[in-house]
Amino acid sequence: MIDPESYEPAPPESEPQPAIEPFWGWLDVLLLALLALPLMIVTSLAAFGAMQMLPAPPKVRAAFPIAATFSFYGLWFLVLYWLMRARYGRPFWYSMAWVRPPGGYLASFGWGLLLALAAILLGAVLRPPQIKTPLEELMKDPASLMLIGAFAVTLGPLCEELAFRGFLMPVAIRTFGTAGGIVLAATPFTLLHGFEYAWSWQRLLIIFFAGSAFGWMRHRSGSTAAAAVMHAGYNLVFFTGLVAQRAGYIS
Repeated sequence: MIDPESYEPAPPESEPQPAIEPFWGWLDVLLLALLALPLMIVTSLAAFGAMQMLPAPPKVRAAFPIAATFSFYGLWFLVLYWLMRARYGRPFWYSMAWVRPPGGYLASFGWGLLLALAAILLGAVLRPPQIKTPLEELMKDPASLMLIGAFAVTLGPLCEELAFRGFLMPVAIRTFGTAGGIVLAATPFTLLHGFEYAWSWQRLLIIFFAGSAFGWMRHRSGSTAAAAVMHAGYNLVFFTGLVAQRAGYIS
């Protein structure tokens, strides 16, 4: 039996730790879900007010949404951290199964690259409408493009995988089985990106496909870190493609 309080990351040559059985339940999931909207409103108002107080408000389109998103995740995960530590007396990172993937981080990153190629092929089949999405409008200026790109391959995957595959999915799998839990966790993950992609069902289906793959990685490896690194690799492919398109290297 592993003592969570004395847990140390396994060395590279050792076997990965087994998947962690969740000790939290649906009431905890409901609490964090209900907190999301008011926290989003509070952090958005705070970010807007802070920017208005600056002597020279930034003209970078993405400055406000990134500031609001960063503040939201900070407060939301603070509550989740309190839940793990104060209510259950368990360490946060171990509870979220943030352990070294079985094949190492490079292998998980490689799976993300392959998943992106599969998503591109799926997009070629579905042919989503060529419309300007809110996300594309937000990235019109170079500074916003780089800011969102940096977020998409670092904090974005970290926060989303901790929330959906680290916190929600283990409880969903315990209730609905592996396939049901993966699908259930991928559903709110997909809806979270709905506005960004103008609610195009083709694009959302691709997001759902990716979210399910991240869930598969989390379940297969027993590591939320594996899903996050895979997610980062996936996002990096699309960000690189967008930069290349803006630079005129691809049409």
